[in-house]
Amino acid sequence: MKRMLSTALVVTLGLALLASCSSGGPPKDRTHGVYMLIDTSGTYAGELDKALTVINYLLGTMNPGDVLAVAKVSSRSFSEKDIIAKATFTSDPVRANHQKRAFRDKIDKFAKSMKRGSAYTDITGGIIQAAQFLNEANPGRKTVLIFSDMQEELGKSTVRDFPIELSGIRFVALNVTKLRTDNVDPRRYMGRLEWWQKRVTSAGATDWRVVNDLEHLERIFDRS
Repeated sequence: MKRMLSTALVVTLGLALLASCSSGGPPKDRTHGVYMLIDTSGTYAGELDKALTVINYLLGTMNPGDVLAVAKVSSRSFSEKDIIAKATFTSDPVRANHQKRAFRDKIDKFAKSMKRGSAYTDITGGIIQAAQFLNEANPGRKTVLIFSDMQEELGKSTVRDFPIELSGIRFVALNVTKLRTDNVDPRRYMGRLEWWQKRVTSAGATDWRVVNDLEHLERIFDRS
C-alpha cells in the first residue's frame, strides 16, 4: 500500500511539473499604455490635424485594460495640467465606446481652443511626466509618442539638463518636420534626432524610432 501511494505521489508531482512547464508560468500582460505628446509651439501647432489622425487610430485600436493619454508640450510641460485627455478602457463594449467618445470630445475641444502656439517647447518635461504616468498605470507595454519637430527650446530658468529614468518604455517620434535650418544643413536634422536617441536610450528606454509616414501606424503598434 505504501509503495502504491508513493508511486501515485510521484505521478501526481510529475503531472503538476509538466503542466507548469507547458503553461510557461503566469500569462503575459498584453495591455498597452500609450502616452502621446503633442508639440504646440510656434508653427508646429499647424500640424495638429495630423495629430488628430493619430489619436483617431489609437482610439480605434485600444483594447480592454489599455491606457491612453494625450498631453500637450508647452513652455513647461512637467505638469498633469498639460494632460488633455486620459482613460483606462473597460471590457464593457458599451462603456468603452462611451469612454472613446468622451476622449475624442476632449481632444476636439482642445483643438478648437488652439489659437496660437506656446512660446517654448519643453519636450524633456513632457517626457518625464509621461514616464511617471505610465509607471503608475503599469500596463504590460509602455509607449511614448512624441508628435514634434524635436526642437527643444526652454524658457529662462527652466532646468532640464539632468539624468532622467525611462526604463521599460519605448519611444516613437512622429511627424518630425524639418526646420528651415535643416534644409540649409541636413546635418542639423540628423544630429537633433541622434541627440534625442542617445538621451532616451541612455536613460533606459527599450527602443527609439522615428516615423514620418503616418499611413502605416499599425507597424508601430504591433502587439506580437
